[in-house]
Amino acid sequence: MKIVSWNVNGIRACLKKDFMTFFQNIDADIFCIQETKASTDQVDLITPDYTQYWNSAEKKGYSGTLVLSKDIPLNENYGLGISKHDDEGRVITLEYQDFYLVNVYTPNSKRDLSRLGYRQQEWDVDFLSYVNELQLDKPVIFCGDLNVAHKEIDLKNPKSNTRNAGFTKEERIGFDNIVSNEFIDTFRFFNSEGDNYTWWSYMRRARERNIGWRIDYFCISKSLKENLNNAFIYSEIMGSDHCPIAIDIDF
Repeated sequence: MKIVSWNVNGIRACLKKDFMTFFQNIDADIFCIQETKASTDQVDLITPDYTQYWNSAEKKGYSGTLVLSKDIPLNENYGLGISKHDDEGRVITLEYQDFYLVNVYTPNSKRDLSRLGYRQQEWDVDFLSYVNELQLDKPVIFCGDLNVAHKEIDLKNPKSNTRNAGFTKEERIGFDNIVSNEFIDTFRFFNSEGDNYTWWSYMRRARERNIGWRIDYFCISKSLKENLNNAFIYSEIMGSDHCPIAIDIDF
């Protein structure tokens, strides 16, 4: 089974930048999208082999998640079930026979860190509690833009970014907590090398120079470790300031 995740930074814009070529070529079983910035009635997205599951933000042109799945899940759920988190369309959960799939777009702490307190004390705590609760029933795969570079190896310039959103101590501890709660960072399970990034600023030719951050992840329950075959970063794929990522896993 191949599962793909991509923050498209606006599905309507990405569709104009050859999204469908990658989508058709990769032939994923499940394709998770973050930052759709749209609702289903605003997008002409034709995927005859897939069922579409949308969770759009109440605010127009903002946030939003989408899952395209070849198989019909047993159940579907939108949000965390906590009202203060659930008006931005950030979480979709699909239950399959052998696992839960969670597509997540974690809130950014903002350039001035005005949302860091919410991120650290509320979102990160409640999201981890949510996936841990799911793990009690069956294994969990969650993926998406987590808006944090976990280690210094996960961004080009760690020293100059220690108090910037996405690399604060508080956010990194949030990811530490994920790993310590029986989840595997799938890319790092296979790859311990630097210069592997999933997001690049549009400024100063950052992508051309590979000055990036790895902030998009697939995390899986440790009980799925033997099922995991590989994890990928498709850094050559354009269309967004993020690139797609994927895992190959047996079920």
